[in-house]
Amino acid sequence: MSNQTIAEQVDEFNAGFNAQIGPVLADVFAQEQLALNSGGVPSGAVAVGDVVRDADLVSTDGSTTTLSAALGGKAGVLVFYRGAWCPYCNIALQTYQRDLLPKLREDGVALIAISPQTPAGSEQAVTNGGLEFTVLSDPANVLIRELGIVTEPAATAREAHTQLGFDVADSNADATGDIPFPTVLVVDANRTVRFADVHVDYTTRTEVPTILAAVDAL
Repeated sequence: MSNQTIAEQVDEFNAGFNAQIGPVLADVFAQEQLALNSGGVPSGAVAVGDVVRDADLVSTDGSTTTLSAALGGKAGVLVFYRGAWCPYCNIALQTYQRDLLPKLREDGVALIAISPQTPAGSEQAVTNGGLEFTVLSDPANVLIRELGIVTEPAATAREAHTQLGFDVADSNADATGDIPFPTVLVVDANRTVRFADVHVDYTTRTEVPTILAAVDAL
């Protein structure tokens, strides 16, 4: 699996997942993805040249920190993800742990994952993926909203989640269904965005070679 792209891993996961949940629920999620792709990236979404403000965030132990403290004066790769409940997020985070983090460490670049989950949810993401990089919560999507990447599952998708025994609001710190579009930002030491990749289709993610190319261009 070490040489598989995220997309290849997602294809393998989808084959098993769709067979497990059946054609009716699989079609609900497929229709949601079609609608998201049709809507496209929001016009106000974060873009190259923007400066990411120094937001308050929450660590896995519940303590408050800031984005600047987490970056530690370094350039960084910021990964905004939906939550530990999202299998596509877990595939991406585990791939970044395996294939991205070693090179970033060599280059002195921070890797930080951010979601609207509770600290316990963030800790679950760490445990699920054996993550060795910083994982933080943006409890009410404050930073996520400022970056213009907030969304929420379609009503039909939330109904499907309920049938599968899950509700995103149970994992979010503010008990809403608000989540980010999966997004990767590469920021310099001044938190200026040098690369931005917003994915409206939550089954897709930024591949490791693309991120490394952006880091090399810093």
